[in-house]
Amino acid sequence: MTTRQIAASTFWQIASQATMAALSILTVKFVAIGLSQELAGVYNSAYGFLQLFGILADFGLYAVAVREVSKAKAEAREEILGTIIVLRFGTLLLSLGAALLFVWVLPTWYGTPLPLAVTIASFVPFFTLLAGILRTVFQVSYKMHFVFIAEVVQRIFTVSAIGAFLFLGIRGSTDVRLCYVFLLVGGIGALLLFLLSLIFSAGFIRIRLHFDVRLTRRILSLAAPFGVAFLCTALYRQLDVTLIALLREDYQVQNAYYGFVLRMVETGYIIPTFLLNSTLPILAERHENGEETAGLLGKTFFAILLLGTISLLFSALWSRPLILLLTTPAYLSTPLQVGSDTALRLMSLPILLNGLITYAFYVLLTKHVWRLLVTMLLLGAILSIGLNSVLIPLYGFIGAATTSILVQSVLAAFLLPKSLCVMPIRLPREPSSGGEDFLLSSRLLSGHMRRFCRGRLQR
Repeated sequence: MTTRQIAASTFWQIASQATMAALSILTVKFVAIGLSQELAGVYNSAYGFLQLFGILADFGLYAVAVREVSKAKAEAREEILGTIIVLRFGTLLLSLGAALLFVWVLPTWYGTPLPLAVTIASFVPFFTLLAGILRTVFQVSYKMHFVFIAEVVQRIFTVSAIGAFLFLGIRGSTDVRLCYVFLLVGGIGALLLFLLSLIFSAGFIRIRLHFDVRLTRRILSLAAPFGVAFLCTALYRQLDVTLIALLREDYQVQNAYYGFVLRMVETGYIIPTFLLNSTLPILAERHENGEETAGLLGKTFFAILLLGTISLLFSALWSRPLILLLTTPAYLSTPLQVGSDTALRLMSLPILLNGLITYAFYVLLTKHVWRLLVTMLLLGAILSIGLNSVLIPLYGFIGAATTSILVQSVLAAFLLPKSLCVMPIRLPREPSSGGEDFLLSSRLLSGHMRRFCRGRLQR
């Protein structure tokens, strides 16, 4: 029953993401057609800048909410969820407030459209992250079809509103006010997502704000490792757009090429998170009760590996048609200028690597091996900032993509073996195809990992 629940929950999340990805293609396509390349760069830079602060605002509260609400008795769930909502609201005010202060006072962006663009775009992470906490209700109840409805309705509104301007004849506009309107449409869509999530979640649990000092301290202590780890992840994975805006005078064109690629890559990044979020309640419960987890982790790991490989192949082999589908021919590479298709081809490997890192991330935090995890992610963030500071001024977004490959390769090579040691896996023994070969490779892998872990323990 638990496997079916996880599969159904993951299916609805992937269905939601797939539908939203299809609608996002239309949204991004409409933005690429409606705005000039420079204003498209401003649009992408605004969202790219806010991603880091959005991760900081999350502070790991969603992962803690899923784990704590799933374990709590029915009468305690309202208090825990209410406390986490209060905390989420506080972290949003602090994080987004810092983002707006930073973007308005930095001299580099004086006289540019970016400060006002970031201000308008900030409504998107604000309402999306508030809705994200309410998502906990559906996650632990395995009723993710409500999330599907809310997210798809939100995206249909956004696509329709932006598409209306193209219907009126807008093409390649250089009017910055249209860029602001497009960003505002995204904010209204996020508000719609929050309201629908609030209405749907009220049918499962009473939503009320709650503040208790002792409970707040406990949740913050549980969330802190997640928060620091998520922040380090954001630094090595999403700071490059902001660094391009800081280090390149042509940042608008650079982020026009690179920003649309990152929108596609984020879809590949988030699918393993959906799968692991669906697995987390069962994994946490089994681990706490001392039950066997190797089979569950083996199926999860194999699914992440399979999904990552498929995403890598699509991105590497069909980069030009994918970019053409997403944008316009102006964003394709030419003999004189590298384009978005080159960036997508480079970013195909980080899509696979990120899935492996995310798996290790969840496993190590489940076992409370957070000091090692945070240390490695912090080193990855420092390495990323250092490499980007050198490569972005020289090569622009190609330097940023190259940095992503190097940093995530190092992290995956170190964190994945650690996670397999602390929580061993058992890969599926009855695959649907390639049975004997797959079984043999599974046994060889398990044997190598057991010998590796025994060697480390003996040392």
